[in-house]
Amino acid sequence: FYILSFLTLSAITNAFSGVSLRQHFLYHHNIAPSSLLLQQASSEAESPPAKKLICTFDADDFALPTGDWPYTDADMGRLDTSDDSLFYEESRFVKHIDDRAIDALTNFYKNEFSSVAKGETTTSHDLSILDLCSSWISHLPSGVIDGSGRIVGIGMNEKELAANKQLTEYYVQDLNKNPTLHQFEDNSFDAICNVVSVDYLTKPREVFQEIHRLLKPNGIALMSFSNRCFATKAIAMWLQADDIGRLTMLASYFHYTAEWSSIEALDIMPAKLEAPTSPKLGDMLKDPNKALAWMNTAAAVQKSNNGDPMFVVKAVK
Repeated sequence: FYILSFLTLSAITNAFSGVSLRQHFLYHHNIAPSSLLLQQASSEAESPPAKKLICTFDADDFALPTGDWPYTDADMGRLDTSDDSLFYEESRFVKHIDDRAIDALTNFYKNEFSSVAKGETTTSHDLSILDLCSSWISHLPSGVIDGSGRIVGIGMNEKELAANKQLTEYYVQDLNKNPTLHQFEDNSFDAICNVVSVDYLTKPREVFQEIHRLLKPNGIALMSFSNRCFATKAIAMWLQADDIGRLTMLASYFHYTAEWSSIEALDIMPAKLEAPTSPKLGDMLKDPNKALAWMNTAAAVQKSNNGDPMFVVKAVK
């Protein structure tokens, strides 16, 4: 056990140049520079899923070149340092994000996998996908592959993995003990995903190096996260950062471990729903059902708008 301090601020400041941090600060405070506003407007005009481009990352956005590593063991430290096998020994057949976030992620996957397939000689049903830190559900679109495709899960609990009907094969492996994936050849996968679990990796450098090795040319890595976690198992940097800090952190993992064609940060949640207009007092007095309908609708809209966020950092090999 150790005292959490300003590890995140110092680590991220060392990892990024002023230009990148300025962009993130401006976006975070809704003072987007014109280029960022144009990117957002363009993304929002696209057909569903309603992903919004927060920013892209270039090599100049980082303080150090690819191959260097600015993070320390303290940055990767956790409150609970016990063996992860003990924590994941009990099966958890629960959803870790709400249904609206799951739908957004599934729709996002559908669009991304179709885009990858268009650049290949294969179809979207023939893709090879690796799901890191997998469990009983992968949030992939139904029918994403047929008999010629491949979806591989790497996770900690065998019962959860065995219950995942979308996996064609799986391996029980603790990436914090053994971050290498030598069971797979180079250039094996079209897409590699990680859903709300990247914050638990204590050896992200090695894992992200493996991600790059395993992806085919033009393959995509999709690291998604929300605002929930098992705090005792998340790394110190993650707990200290806000959403913008976490996006920059994941982008830096990609940058410092390998050369990528592109790295971008995305908000994949659809636009918030508009609250219904309140009926006039006279109308409600004449027909109380109108008041009740308005109250129920307003409550449903508020609940939806206050749901889990969903962010993705995407890298293309």
